[in-house]
Amino acid sequence: MQSIINTEVKPFKATAFHAGQFVDVTEANLKGKWSIVFFYPADFTFVCPTELGDMADFYAKFQKLGVEIYAVSTDTHFTHMAWHDTSKTIARIKFPMIGDPTGAITRNFGVMIEEAGLAERGTFVVDPNGRIQIVEINAGGIGRDASELLRKVKAAQYVASHPGEVCPAKWKEGDATLAPSPDLVGKI
Repeated sequence: MQSIINTEVKPFKATAFHAGQFVDVTEANLKGKWSIVFFYPADFTFVCPTELGDMADFYAKFQKLGVEIYAVSTDTHFTHMAWHDTSKTIARIKFPMIGDPTGAITRNFGVMIEEAGLAERGTFVVDPNGRIQIVEINAGGIGRDASELLRKVKAAQYVASHPGEVCPAKWKEGDATLAPSPDLVGKI
């Protein structure tokens, strides 16, 4: 499997359910700001609403960092609307929910489960240039944690704005960073 880190998001066009309306979304929407593309298997399931509810709880914090979230499944935008209108958890979502019934976007990101027609639990952080900076893929039974994703986004933003510095393990905003050089080799 070839890494897609630092590759540009492939072109796509889809319809999303967002703020009570159906809106068009393309790869161009991901440019000019940080974005999270958050794939999940299916609406009206079990782990998925817990993850999406967690992301909804952290949405304001991501927005403060200039980050937009796009939830994507192979359901239609109509199904997203029905789920939003019938689930208290999903009703809290303020970010776009993209319908990908053909699986084109899911395949573009390499997270399609072909035999099921569903997406893996894939998380992609995209920088303002439309390049993928973080990739995380979990098995279907393992839910993700928005607080950990928030930490990773802060680290990615820090590294992007501070050339020559890197964030070590467990780095949190305000912690010391590293400046890679031969002087550090074998001394950490």
